[in-house]
Amino acid sequence: MEGKSYFEHRTDVKVPSASVIKVPILMSLMEKAQLNEINLSKVHRLTNAEKAGGSGVLMNASEGKKLTIREIAQEMIRTSDNTATNILIREIGMETINQNLTKWGATKTRLNRVMMDVEAVKQGRENYVNALEINALLRMIYDKKVANPILCDEMISMLKNCEDETTIPSQLPKDLEIAHKTGTLAYVRGDAAIVFTTQPFVMSIFIEGFDKEATAEKIIGDLAKICWEGLK
Repeated sequence: MEGKSYFEHRTDVKVPSASVIKVPILMSLMEKAQLNEINLSKVHRLTNAEKAGGSGVLMNASEGKKLTIREIAQEMIRTSDNTATNILIREIGMETINQNLTKWGATKTRLNRVMMDVEAVKQGRENYVNALEINALLRMIYDKKVANPILCDEMISMLKNCEDETTIPSQLPKDLEIAHKTGTLAYVRGDAAIVFTTQPFVMSIFIEGFDKEATAEKIIGDLAKICWEGLK
């Protein structure tokens, strides 16, 4: 992945991140693991108080369920689990995540609230991403420039296991490896991915102002297919 840019559109804007913000949360977790500040094998007991709605499976899990930090991170990516995400934000620290984003060169991508915090949204505190910055973060993972190579490979494996295939993967070959994280809000649909063709490439697409979610998903799928056909 040589860093060549093939197409850009509105790259100066920041958009509500939805769950794509979970990429830098995952990266920050692995940085902490690398520094031995977090043990990925540590067991966490789920409480009802920390359950969050929206996406994921942990909101329906029984109180007291035991999960390792690694399993919680896997669920944050696989089913975009909001309960898992909020547990990890507390473990890592929101300030640490934003400090890492600054260290990694991101100026527009920021974590300003936990998942499903309706009051924070009403107050104007939203999470934001920028397409170029998310691409840069994914390239850091691919190039093994965050945490260490073993942890970068683990992040890629988690991202390959993302269950939502209605966007970038939707029109691509089923056997094509795609490490990605999707995001969904009523007002934005996004996906950011490393696509493992013979010339691996990263892409981030965010659609705003759509009438139906399916319309946004088709646009993302169409654009991904165009990119794949040009770079396969």
